[in-house]
Amino acid sequence: MTPRSWQRWQDWAALVIGVLTALTPIVVATSTAALWTLVVFGVLVAAAALWSLAQPGSAVSEYVHVVLGVLLFISPWVFAYTAFTGAAWTSWVAGVLVVGAGLAALPAANAEHRGLAGQH
Repeated sequence: MTPRSWQRWQDWAALVIGVLTALTPIVVATSTAALWTLVVFGVLVAAAALWSLAQPGSAVSEYVHVVLGVLLFISPWVFAYTAFTGAAWTSWVAGVLVVGAGLAALPAANAEHRGLAGQH
C-alpha cells in the first residue's frame, strides 16, 4: 500500500479554512488580539493541513487539527473579542469546521498509518 498524499478532502477543507481564517481581518472589524489570533491560528491550521496532505499516514496531524479547532473556538472568550462579531463568529465557525475535518479524517489517517506500519 503506497501513501496517497494530497488527496484527502478533509485536509483540503482544513487548508481552505485556515487560509480564509488568516485573511478574515481584511474584511471584518477586529481588535489587535482578534487580528493576531485569527492570523496565527489560520496559519497554524493551514500548516497542519499541509502536513496532513503531505503525510496522510500521520494521525497526529489530525489530532493537531482538533486541538487547533478547539483553541480557535474558545479564543473569542480567552482573548476578549466577542464584541467584534465578525471576528468572533469566524473563530467559532472555523473552529467547529476544523474540529469536524480533523475528526472526519482520523479513520483514514489511522488506516493509512496501519498500512504504512505493515510495510516495515
